[in-house]
Amino acid sequence: MHRFSLDTLVHRAVEWGYAVTRSNQLAYAGPTRNHSVRALAHDTTLMSPRNRLAVAMAALLSVALLLPAAQAAAGALMSVIIREAAGAGDLPERLVAANGGTVSTALPIIGGFEAQVPAAAVGRLAANPAIVSITPNAALELLDDDDDGSRRRQSGSMDSTAAIVGAETYWAHGLTGRGVDVAIIDSGVSPVFGLSDAGKVIRGPDLSFESQAPNLRHLDTFGHGTFMAGLIAGHDSGVKVKPGQDRGYLGMAPDARIVSIKVADAHGATDVSQVIAAIDWVVQHRRDNGMNIRVLNLSFGTYNSQSYALDPLAFAAEVAWHSGIFVVVAAGNDTAQSGRLMNPAVDPYVMAVGAADPKGTLRTRDDVVLESSARGDGVRNPDLIAPGRSLHGLRVPNSYIDSAYPGGRISDRLFRGSGTSQAAAVVSGAAALVIQQRPQITPDGLKALLTSSARSLPRADARAQGAGLLNLSSALKTKTPMTVQTWQRSTGTGSLELARGRNHLIIDGVRLDGDRDIFGALFDSAAMAAATLAGTTWSGGMWNGSLWTGDEWSANEWSASEWSSASWSASEWSSYTWSASEWSGSEWSASEWSGSEWSASEWSASEWSTDGWQSAQWSSAP
Repeated sequence: MHRFSLDTLVHRAVEWGYAVTRSNQLAYAGPTRNHSVRALAHDTTLMSPRNRLAVAMAALLSVALLLPAAQAAAGALMSVIIREAAGAGDLPERLVAANGGTVSTALPIIGGFEAQVPAAAVGRLAANPAIVSITPNAALELLDDDDDGSRRRQSGSMDSTAAIVGAETYWAHGLTGRGVDVAIIDSGVSPVFGLSDAGKVIRGPDLSFESQAPNLRHLDTFGHGTFMAGLIAGHDSGVKVKPGQDRGYLGMAPDARIVSIKVADAHGATDVSQVIAAIDWVVQHRRDNGMNIRVLNLSFGTYNSQSYALDPLAFAAEVAWHSGIFVVVAAGNDTAQSGRLMNPAVDPYVMAVGAADPKGTLRTRDDVVLESSARGDGVRNPDLIAPGRSLHGLRVPNSYIDSAYPGGRISDRLFRGSGTSQAAAVVSGAAALVIQQRPQITPDGLKALLTSSARSLPRADARAQGAGLLNLSSALKTKTPMTVQTWQRSTGTGSLELARGRNHLIIDGVRLDGDRDIFGALFDSAAMAAATLAGTTWSGGMWNGSLWTGDEWSANEWSASEWSSASWSASEWSSYTWSASEWSGSEWSASEWSGSEWSASEWSASEWSTDGWQSAQWSSAP
């Protein structure tokens, strides 16, 4: 006796012209004789024994079918789900169009799409070898968040995120980001499970104020950088990368490597000069020691008050772009609804990413732009959007974010966060997948590919969504555009102070401002821009005339020189010297922070979760 799954029974019934009515009964809708289910099941002139059995069993089980109504009248459109055969390309979509139907939504999670087709055409379509199956459509809602966030249908999980944007279509072709390095300039990356395998994370220089404490150097005391790294390239040990997996945590490009350059401390405190130094380091060391940095993730920004064409931070990002690095920048969490994108997302060369709200479903027709996602000013808007609501990221226990927002904890290893930071990380991971597929692609070509293949969302703000939602299912099959951007290039000769906007470091009530870096050294923007273009801003561990870091690699780690002998040379900073003793209150122990109080608390003006660094709106509710 043949055994059939419920799906198979339904497939067979629909193939032979049956639709499922509101009363969950099978009704024949084919163009031939009007047979009852029983008569058709015994009609040897119409069916093979296998098909007769399938329809007979489907009839017996029809009372248990929980499917939506399907229009039975011949010629009337019915909503169906079509699964494509491997290697079919766009033939199934063309078959639908040739039979009077329309394709609506891609469903990469099952290797197919949603379509509206005439009921009379269902049998013909199902008989084509390019189509694996065709079934009546049913609404698919994601489940509520619960235990560990690894189940594929959970709202905000990386499984559902990968399905929504089509990353699984790349995985199915063996494209997982292998061979591509993604640099993250952030608050560091801690060795939590999912990012702890040997060689997964390469530590670049620690340019943060915590670099002088051996127990804090490179580690993520804030909790933001680790979260982004997980979204981009998290990969639980032993978990096979395949569509539909539900046994562990996988980021967008699970086999890509992370290069971490730490610039922010436990409260997210950093200065524009640190970020510029970090970008310069990435550009000048992108191919060192077997590295292949092709993507740079900047999940932060400032509200600068000068044109990108002059701004030193925008200039540094542009230099990285024109050096062959795809720079992905968070558009900004615009809680004030000012419209303008943050810096350097405001630069038209880079990829500015807004945040989408998937509304708890795998479908995209109901998606909107997250309310807090920066809309743009009508001149410079987001280039595209990616999921950014309540995404599940890797947690750093007792980091600042973990301690300050306990409601965001999902489990002992996962945390929930919302914002354009998360959306930017999703796009950075997507970029790594495409670069593995097309190693010769340029940043301009990659930007054009992702924007031209994006899916426009009918319910989303047109300006805020840019080209639409990231759609890797379409990008996989789209020819690389031969595009070269011709925007006005930044000169970088503007003011470092204006690049800060309203973001300033404060210590003991004194704020760091003016055209000086964190050491108090004068920042000559014209001279620094020329050195950046020449690739000479870094000389060993020196940047802008001060010793920032060492110049030797050791065990996949950039060995930082101590800053303990360097003082803030500007008069208002001259009394303060950084050394390990200033950070004696916190020690790393058993992969957890043994204390939750940080001596960095005096840096009161620059927290990424407030209006200083609008990079991450951390949500305590799904």
